[in-house]
Amino acid sequence: MKNDHILITQNLRMEFDALVAVDNVSLKVRPNTIHSIIGPNGAGKTTFFNLLSGNLSPSAGRVFYKGRDITQLPLHRTAHLGIGRSFQITNIFPNLTVLENIRLACQALGRGNFRFWRSHKYFKEFEERAREVIQQVGLEKETLALARSLPHGGQRKLEFGIILAADPEVLLLDEPTAGMAAEQVPELIQLIRDVQKAGNKTVMLVEHNMNVVMSISNTITVMHQGQVLAEGTAAEIASNERVQSAYLGQLYGDLSGS
Repeated sequence: MKNDHILITQNLRMEFDALVAVDNVSLKVRPNTIHSIIGPNGAGKTTFFNLLSGNLSPSAGRVFYKGRDITQLPLHRTAHLGIGRSFQITNIFPNLTVLENIRLACQALGRGNFRFWRSHKYFKEFEERAREVIQQVGLEKETLALARSLPHGGQRKLEFGIILAADPEVLLLDEPTAGMAAEQVPELIQLIRDVQKAGNKTVMLVEHNMNVVMSISNTITVMHQGQVLAEGTAAEIASNERVQSAYLGQLYGDLSGS
């Protein structure tokens, strides 16, 4: 399967006993764009991300990455192929420094993996890459600080750096601004924008902050009860009556008039 889309799902379905969390979702993601997935709680957004990244195996349907069927590949295999994934709960090593966190991420996806008996010189390339990433996410002053000592916004930036360590082509970011103070959000969003543009990366975003979604997204897919309700640009989604009724209108009123 060769086409102009970097990620494709075909009739993707995920059942948990009697619960259908993802219900025959077919979706196409264009490369070098920011594609957001929105919807009310329980819409199936995170489960859908888990299927894309290999964290879950679907009950039915298929996932294609750059034309390759990756439906049954586990998370560590999709990571090696170029798909980076974050989670709603910050996923870092709190008792390691910022540098150690990112260096381990570089090492995990590098050729050396975890061959600890090698000399320190062998891992110099990983440390050099880690320092590049630290500069990229703006944590130079915190390089030797323990991860647990960072404020929540800093921990989110560190997690983003861990994902960037392997230089993935696709970033799956699940609620990246969750728990962040309002004044910290613009900096993280600008960082995501800069990384996406500079590296020609594709970003998929699950996010509840509608101001973020509407300002950053090239394409928005709305999920409702496990299915795709609508898809389009920010303007198209804001003015979509079905979306207003099912989701946006409940939160923000008539966005089309704003």
